[in-house]
Amino acid sequence: MHITSETVRDEHAWVRDREPVVVPTINDTRERLGRIFETDVDPITPEAYRREVDAVFADGEVAVNVAGCVALLRDLDVAGDYPGFVVDEVLGRELAATIAGGRPLSLLAQATFHFVDVHVSEDATADGAGAAGADDLDAALAAGFQTRLPGWDWREGESPFAVASPTDE
Repeated sequence: MHITSETVRDEHAWVRDREPVVVPTINDTRERLGRIFETDVDPITPEAYRREVDAVFADGEVAVNVAGCVALLRDLDVAGDYPGFVVDEVLGRELAATIAGGRPLSLLAQATFHFVDVHVSEDATADGAGAAGADDLDAALAAGFQTRLPGWDWREGESPFAVASPTDE
């Protein structure tokens, strides 16, 4: 695989165009997690998803890594699928973490990836249907972007754990 600026632009467009699949998956995930954690989580709009995709791809170092993972998962297939279980899970988890950003969000996105992955059907993957990595790709996009986007009450406002810097007097 050879990744160029053109490759990154192409993968950016592809991820943006996944909005009809990813946004409902994000909102379904938020609804399921909200029930489990007994909280309301705001759904996201297609416009918010596309804006956040643009933000991720605006950072060149992040963009090239996201594009590489997306391209690999789009093309990844393993005869019999199950022997390739580890590689598509690793790539999906890392893609979700990269999209979400630094810690603690990257770790949260990795955990969320596995939660989303069990709910994403291979039938729902329009592009790459039949490829081992197709459902993991959609799960990774949903987990990464749902973690990164606002809508969780615990992320709104100041953290009760922040320590104020002493001021010079």
